[in-house]
Amino acid sequence: MQYKILQPKQEGPVLIVTINRQESLNALNTAFFDELDELFANEASQPDVKAVIITGAGKAFVAGADIAEMVDKNAEEASNFSRRGQKTFLSIGMLSVPVIAAINGFALGGGLELAMACDFRIAATTAKFGQPEVNLGLIPGYAATQRLSRLVGLGSALYMLTSGEMITADEALRIGLVQKLIEPEKLLEEAVRLANAISSRGPQAVKLVKSVTRKGYHLPFPVACELEAQSFGQLFNDEGKEGMKAFLEKRKPVW
Repeated sequence: MQYKILQPKQEGPVLIVTINRQESLNALNTAFFDELDELFANEASQPDVKAVIITGAGKAFVAGADIAEMVDKNAEEASNFSRRGQKTFLSIGMLSVPVIAAINGFALGGGLELAMACDFRIAATTAKFGQPEVNLGLIPGYAATQRLSRLVGLGSALYMLTSGEMITADEALRIGLVQKLIEPEKLLEEAVRLANAISSRGPQAVKLVKSVTRKGYHLPFPVACELEAQSFGQLFNDEGKEGMKAFLEKRKPVW
């Protein structure tokens, strides 16, 4: 597929995906969702891809959904547009390899929802975050009302969702919305370093730990623990054996 919005670039085991629609601060539209679906089904699913980074071009990660595309929709069309984005963002969690959001600038509305759908988030110290939909008389449509509270707690989520105010990168780190802050000029370098570090770990272990953690988060605790125990045992058939032997023999494992 010839991408017009996304710029995928593979560096070794890491797929870097840059959103480049700078004239609209990388606003999300239907074409974006079509391209991201295509990318997940093809480039990101190749066996030599061990981690994915999503970032933005210019001064925004993503500054929201494309209001020009939404403004003339009726209620049913708007609900379908919401479901469209939700479906694509859910697929990030279902991708077998970790997906890192490298937030280079504004992550607002649908942009923050995209970042929250990723497995974890690192951000430039200058980044800004917010869910400003109430300023337009709307609510989020791509699952911010559900993901945000799960990430930062109910109070912080409702503060952001009801006030519509932006928060700084420092505040985002404090409440657990992002995991690490980096100086802007070093952001992508650090994202690639992290992705390469992940790629050097046991490949089946990384896939399983993502799957078990995401599935278990929504299961009763005893059921989730049993899922972990079964998955733990699976790795003793091959990869885990090699990793433990390599440790005892003081060498690097051969995955």
